[in-house]
Amino acid sequence: MNLMDAICTRRTYYDLSKESPITPQKITDLVALALKHTPSAFNMQSARCVVLFGKNHDQMWDTVAKVLKSIVPAKEFPKTAEKINLFKEAFGTVLFFEDEAVLTEFRRKFPLYEDRFQTWAEHGNAMLQINIWMLLEEAGLGASLQHYNPIIDDEIRSIWHWPRNWRLIAQMPFGTPVSEPDEKTFVPIKERLRILED
Repeated sequence: MNLMDAICTRRTYYDLSKESPITPQKITDLVALALKHTPSAFNMQSARCVVLFGKNHDQMWDTVAKVLKSIVPAKEFPKTAEKINLFKEAFGTVLFFEDEAVLTEFRRKFPLYEDRFQTWAEHGNAMLQINIWMLLEEAGLGASLQHYNPIIDDEIRSIWHWPRNWRLIAQMPFGTPVSEPDEKTFVPIKERLRILED
């Protein structure tokens, strides 16, 4: 699969299995490759990733369910639990973070742009997310992008003890797709793209 194919075929897969056509080490290598080569403003390289497999992956989604159970109305929780269980049934999860200590340092070094570094870091993290998503897709895995932060932040930090300056951005469960997603619809491109020529 070339880059154009990966862009066109990348989809959101919720129904995933605890199987993978590639090894955990290969998945880790793909995440490391994207983390190393995805651009960032001022080359600040503030993005951080954690890849969870096996019991760690399961514990992550059990923890999400526990946190949500404490805040979601009881009559609505079964539907929430069903969705969370889909993510738990995946092969693994990539967690995306921003290192706030790096952003603080760049604000100090470049005060003229201090109010922009947060936005630029979000841009860089988004590029990292799509790069990893397409690499997983190319490797035969499906994924989705979830955002249960910040309500889960303290609970999961207490389990894995990553630095307090790592701010959680997103969670990406991945695994072998069990079923195909619904057909994707598109707004006409002429409504979204303008070409200006001489």
